[in-house]
This record gives sequence, structure tokens and C-alpha cells, in this order.
Amino acid sequence: MATTNLNIRTDKDLKDKAEAIFNELGLNMTTAVNVFLRTTVREHGIPFELKLEMPNETTVKAIEEGRKLMADPNAPRYSSIESLKEALEV
Repeated sequence: MATTNLNIRTDKDLKDKAEAIFNELGLNMTTAVNVFLRTTVREHGIPFELKLEMPNETTVKAIEEGRKLMADPNAPRYSSIESLKEALEV
């Protein structure tokens, strides 16, 4: 397979943001562009989305609350589900 270079111009901020997402997906910029090009050829169009799951507002608040509780040495801790149920009176 012969290879060639592809030079493109894009906004630096856009590139940096895309690169951060690709890194989280385990891809570098070259691999991500090649995935895009191969899929475009195979599908004769742009039929896919590669994106990170974004938690909804309720989940974000629950994660923040959990992190605050973990950082608080005075927050109650439970060593078993039974002790948690007892504390919740369930």
C-alpha cells in the first residue's frame, strides 16, 4: 500500500479539541483521519459519529456529590450493603 501525505489547514482550537477527544478514544490524529476517509469511501458518505458519552445533568450532579462525599472525612462510610440499608432504614 503506497502512502501519501495530506496537509490541511484548520483552526488551532478546533484541532486541539478534536485531538483531545481522539486521545480519549485511543486514537491519534492520523488514525482518526484514516478512519474517516476509509469509512467515507466504504459508505459513499459520512454515516457515522465517533463521540464520547456525555452524562446528563442529573448524572453530573450525582458524580459531583459523590466526589464531595469521598473528599469529606466526616461523611458516613459503609462497609456492606446491609449497613447502608440499615442507615437508610430500608
